[in-house]
Amino acid sequence: MDTNPDSPPSDTSPNASSCPGGTGGASSSSSAPSPSRYEAQKRRDWNTFGQYLKNHRPPLSLSRCSGAHVLEFLRYLDQFGKTKVHAQMCPFFGHPNPPAPCPCPLRQAWGSLDALIGRLRAAYEENGGKPEANPFGARAVRLYLREVRELQAKARGISYEKKKRKKPSQGGGGGSLQEHQPQTSSSSAGAT
Repeated sequence: MDTNPDSPPSDTSPNASSCPGGTGGASSSSSAPSPSRYEAQKRRDWNTFGQYLKNHRPPLSLSRCSGAHVLEFLRYLDQFGKTKVHAQMCPFFGHPNPPAPCPCPLRQAWGSLDALIGRLRAAYEENGGKPEANPFGARAVRLYLREVRELQAKARGISYEKKKRKKPSQGGGGGSLQEHQPQTSSSSAGAT
């Protein structure tokens, strides 16, 4: 963990600021002054988690971190969320676009948490952690993410299964047109 706080200053070197888009030919491939967006985000996430461990009471070392601590971290992040998650008692529960404001809490979106855990999982192993001891891959974390996804889908009236529509397109580009035809041609269904 102590080596990571030393690495961000290397990104502020004169070479990194002179070629922000990585247009510096051979020198950028040998020294890699500007990491990809994913790598930069992964480093920020890793540093944020490291800071969380340091501020934890009592402070935690990474080697003592478990899936339960990861869940604690995810719940802590909820306070910074921007996704409205309606409670079951809310009149807008199950409506994707509510017509009026409500007092339901803002949370981290499931997709954001899922991506965060993926980046932290990779960062853990890149920073010397053993894959079999990775707290970000713990069963409790996977179950929590599944629970968050289902709860948010119900609260917003959105089914995540609807997004898996690429499989039925067997006949080329006309698949989406055929999906809509049964609604308009119900009288022709008896003629076949």
